[in-house]
Amino acid sequence: MMHLIYVVEDDENIRNLICVALKNFGYRPEGFETAEEALDRLGSIIKRGKEAYRELPSMFVFDWMLPGMDGMAAIKKVREMEPLKGTQILMLTAKDRETDIVTGLDNGADDYMTKPFGILELSARVRNLLKRTGSLREESACMAAGDVKIDKETREVVACGEKAELTLKEFELLSYLMEHMNRVVTRDELLDNIWGYDYDGETRTLDMHIKTLRQKLKAAGQQIKTVRGVGYRFLKEKE
Repeated sequence: MMHLIYVVEDDENIRNLICVALKNFGYRPEGFETAEEALDRLGSIIKRGKEAYRELPSMFVFDWMLPGMDGMAAIKKVREMEPLKGTQILMLTAKDRETDIVTGLDNGADDYMTKPFGILELSARVRNLLKRTGSLREESACMAAGDVKIDKETREVVACGEKAELTLKEFELLSYLMEHMNRVVTRDELLDNIWGYDYDGETRTLDMHIKTLRQKLKAAGQQIKTVRGVGYRFLKEKE
C-alpha cells in the first residue's frame, strides 16, 4: 500500500523538498500551504461517509509556524476528527527548545523533528511512525481473504467459520501478512515490524509463531506459505 501523507508547510521550497523526498521513498505526498487548506480537504472527505475514508491520509507532517492557524492548533483539530484520531503526526519545525518539543508531544504530535533536517532521518522517522497501528479507517480495520476474516478494531479473527483465539503477536503477524497479501515478506521484515527493530532474539521465535498461527487457523492455515530461505507469503485463496 502506498501511504498518503499530508505535508503542511508554508515555505514552498521546504514543502517541495519534503514532498520529493517522500515520493522517492515510496510514499504519496500531498502538500498544503496552510492548515486551513488541509483541514478543509479532510472535512470534505469525512462528510462523504465511511466509503470515502480510504482517501484520508495515513500520516501528517505539520510545521508549527503557519500563516493563519498554526500547526499546534491544527493538530488539535485533527485529533477531534473521529476517523483520524489514531493517525500518526510528525511535527517538523524550527522551534527547537526543549519546552517546544515537550509542548508539541504533549499536545498531540507523535514525533517531533527540528529544522534543519536530514532527508534520511526524515525517512526513518516517517517509516517508524507508519509502523505503529492506530488508524481507525474502515478499510484498514477489516480484511478478508479466503477462509480468514480479521477485524483490527475488535481484534477478532474468524477462520473457516469459527472464531480463532490468537495471542497479541499472532494477531499482529497475521495482520501484517494479510496487509501485504500475496507478497513475499522477508523474515527480517517481520521481525522488524512485529518484534521491533532492536529485537535481537532468535529467528526461531518467528517460526514458532507461524506454526501455532497455522494450527489455530485450521485449514485456512494453508494460506500461509513458507518461501524457503526468504520468509512467508499469505495467499488470497487456498491452493
